Amino acid sequence: MEKTKYKCDLDTCFLCTNCVSDWKPAIESNKKNYRVKKGQNIFKEGDPVTGIYFVYEGIVKVHKKWDNEKELIIRFAKKGDILGHLGLEGNFIYPVSATALDKVTVCFLPMDFFQSSLNINNGFAIKLMRFFAGELQNSEKQMRNLAHMPVKGRVAQAVITLKTQFGIKGDGVINIEVSKQDLASFSGAAYESLFRTINDLVADNIILVAGKSISIKDEVKLLQLIQKNEY
Repeated sequence: MEKTKYKCDLDTCFLCTNCVSDWKPAIESNKKNYRVKKGQNIFKEGDPVTGIYFVYEGIVKVHKKWDNEKELIIRFAKKGDILGHLGLEGNFIYPVSATALDKVTVCFLPMDFFQSSLNINNGFAIKLMRFFAGELQNSEKQMRNLAHMPVKGRVAQAVITLKTQFGIKGDGVINIEVSKQDLASFSGAAYESLFRTINDLVADNIILVAGKSISIKDEVKLLQLIQKNEY
């Protein structure tokens, strides 16, 4: 990462949208902005926590080591989203990694200032608590699906999740480019299993895949694959 003078608007990130307006000058004084190249880590699993990041531009994958050389993608983060908050647990070690999927700009706040922000901004603290609760529910669901749901159901869930989070462009394509390897990691599937499943879904005219782009052709059938395998 390299520091940049690029200024964020103090209006779109998770903190700025939930803090009191009088706190924004303090954010401006304490934040640092960094540009991150595609494929570069913002932080790595096991690193000591130095602060919290907010995505201003680009898309970031949040992932964890899984089964030797494999990784499990926990979520994708886009503009406004918070990164590094899982490191707030007592030992202050990042339990996940965050990697740029394209050119990314992040806003960094050192830990002492972030903790002051929590103390001063009750609304932000409450929103963060609710966000943690939502993440916990999603993580529990993801672990349950890994244990019980067949690969086709997990891939269907991954595609629907991407559509819900990033939306659809005018041509019907989900508004994020994801490699098949990353889609496999997000689905908790081996690459070979993901490849076969994608081919099946394309053959059944449920989705269309062109490179890293995905279009949903039959959302009803995609949802049925999820519902019949949910636990």
